[in-house]
Amino acid sequence: MGFRRAETRDIVGPPKGAYSVRMNWQEFITVTPGVRSGKPCIVGTRISVSDVLEYLAGGMSEAQILADFPQLKPEHIKAVLLFAAERERRLTASPAA
Repeated sequence: MGFRRAETRDIVGPPKGAYSVRMNWQEFITVTPGVRSGKPCIVGTRISVSDVLEYLAGGMSEAQILADFPQLKPEHIKAVLLFAAERERRLTASPAA
């Protein structure tokens, strides 16, 4: 049993249009003064965006996070990632002071 050679289609990502429907993260993330010191949180919870990002960065899978926090759904995790990506784009698009 040998290794097969990777083909271009194996490494270029999902087919075009696979992510054509864009989620509106604003439906899932909110900032409420007085809740978690005004950090962005998942709507209806005190779970912050940074909490979820830290769990993912620490090696937790989406399934593990969802099992530990039954009030969350896969859409919440996707919204967290979209929120972080959009924030990163805004930060890198801003001219340096």
